[in-house]
Amino acid sequence: MRIYITGASCAGVTTLGQNLATVLGARHVDVDDAYWMPTDPPFTTKRPVPDRVKVIQQQLGDQDWVLTGSCMVWGDALLTHVDLIVFVVTPTPIRLERLAAREKERYGDRIAPGGDMHGIHTAFREWASQYDDPNFSGRNRAWHEAWLAEQTSAVLRVDGINSTQEMVAEVMQKLSQTAH
Repeated sequence: MRIYITGASCAGVTTLGQNLATVLGARHVDVDDAYWMPTDPPFTTKRPVPDRVKVIQQQLGDQDWVLTGSCMVWGDALLTHVDLIVFVVTPTPIRLERLAAREKERYGDRIAPGGDMHGIHTAFREWASQYDDPNFSGRNRAWHEAWLAEQTSAVLRVDGINSTQEMVAEVMQKLSQTAH
């Protein structure tokens, strides 16, 4: 079983993927771990596309897997044999609350004014806040919807407001329906 989970930043994509992989006994790989070069501060240097695809392919291997994140267009080769695409939809105000809490937990004072990551955090928050704007040049909802409409794999939309357990149950139900 190969599952790709995507959505806006802080929609609950990675959390769902981690939990689903545990339930399925599958490998979990998150796109961001290969997208960005390991730097300090983090998230400052993108890995070249061919390298990130190769890293993700190596991490996925040949067994069952759950891939989370955004790799549409540059990572289409990773998704050629996906069994299910899960699109997590979460309202922007909730995503931005989650983003603030997650970043504060991870980086503490580094994201506060005067911290070495304050500019990175502020720019990321601004970028993530524009997801619902179809004219935004970054990843946005219209772009996701257009990409999803072109897919031949089964697509399941889940509400990111629901608990992780509820979303896992929805995916498991969909998997049982597609297995018959």
